[in-house]
Amino acid sequence: MANSVTPAVRSAADWSWRLLVIGGAVGVGLWLLTVLKVVVVPVAIATLFTIALRPVVEALTRRLHLPRLLAVGVTVFGLVALLGALVVAAGSSVAGGIVSLWTEAKAGFVTALTWLAEGPLHISTAQLDGYLTQLQTGLSGMSSQLLTGAVHATTTVGHVGAGTLIAIFCLIFFLLDGRSVWTWVVGLFPVAARDQVHQAGRRGWLTLEAYTRTQVLVAAVDAIGIGLGAAILGVPLALPLGVLVFLGSFVPIVGALVTGAVAVLVALVSHGLAAAVWMLVIVLAVQQLEGHVLQPFLMGHAVSLHPVAVLLAVASGSLVAGIVGALFAVPIAALTNTVVLYLHGHDKFPHLGTDDRLDHRREPQTGPAGPEAAA
Repeated sequence: MANSVTPAVRSAADWSWRLLVIGGAVGVGLWLLTVLKVVVVPVAIATLFTIALRPVVEALTRRLHLPRLLAVGVTVFGLVALLGALVVAAGSSVAGGIVSLWTEAKAGFVTALTWLAEGPLHISTAQLDGYLTQLQTGLSGMSSQLLTGAVHATTTVGHVGAGTLIAIFCLIFFLLDGRSVWTWVVGLFPVAARDQVHQAGRRGWLTLEAYTRTQVLVAAVDAIGIGLGAAILGVPLALPLGVLVFLGSFVPIVGALVTGAVAVLVALVSHGLAAAVWMLVIVLAVQQLEGHVLQPFLMGHAVSLHPVAVLLAVASGSLVAGIVGALFAVPIAALTNTVVLYLHGHDKFPHLGTDDRLDHRREPQTGPAGPEAAA
C-alpha cells in the first residue's frame, strides 16, 4: 500500500497538514488579539511612541543631566500637552467654521434642488417633495439603529479611555526601564533560543525605529502641504484638515487618499467647483511627491518592503481589524520580514554583530529603553 502513494502525493500531504497547523495557529493568534484588543492596541501604540520619544529622553538625561525618571516625566507630560493643544486648536477651529460651512452647505443644497427642477432633468416640485418625504421616512426608520449606535459609541469611548491610560502607563515604563521589560520577555523563551530571540529583537526594533521616524516625516509633509494649500485657498477648517491628514497618513496609501478627498469635499461645499478643483490639484501634487519621492526612497529603505507588499498588508490588516489593522499592518509586516530574514541567516543589520547579550542569570541591568540599547 505504501508504494501506491506517489512521492508527489506524499509531499503534498506533508505540506498540507503543516499548512493547516500553521493556519490554525495564526487564526488562534488573531482571535486572541481581537479579544484582547483593548490591551494589545494601547501596548502597540506605546511601543511606537517609545521609539519616537526615546531620543528626547536620552537628550534630557545626557545633555541636561536630568534624572531618568524626571526626563521621562517631562517627555510624557510634554507629549500629552502637545496633543491636548492640537485637540483644543482643532476643536476651536471647527467650532468657528462649522456654522458658516453649514450655511454654505444648505445654500448649495438649495442650489442643487433648483438645478434639478429647472435644469435638463426637469424634475417637478411634486417629485422632489416625494423624494424628500421618502428620505425623511427612511431617516425616521433608522432611529433604533442610531440608538444602538449611540450605545456602541458610549462603549467605545470607555474603551478608548481605558486604552489611553494603559498606553500612558506602558509608555512611562518602556521609557524608564524598557531593557528590563525586554529582558523579562526574552526570559520567557527556552534558554537555548534566548540569544537568537534577543538578536532578532534588536534588528526588529531598528526596523520599527526607521518606519516610525520615516512615517512621521511623510505624514508631516502631507499635512503641511494640504493644510497650507487649504489655508491659501481660504477653505474653512484648514487646521483640522491638516491634523486629519497627518493622522490619516499613518495608514499608507489609503489614509492619504481618504483625507485628501475630505479636503476636496470641504472646498467644494464652502467655495464651489473652482476651489475644489484647485484643492484637488494641491492634494494630487502632495500625493505625487509622497508616492514618487518620499515613499520609494525613504519608506522603501526603512522597511525594505515592495509597494505591492505594502498595499497587500494594508488591505489584509483592514479586513482583519479595520482601521487599527490598517494602521499597524505595515510595521508588523516590516518587523516580521526583518526577524524572519535574520532567523534564516539574512541579516539586514550586519554592523550590529552579536556582542550584546542578555545575562538571564543575574538581575537585568537598567539602561536605555528597549532592545535597541545595544545597537
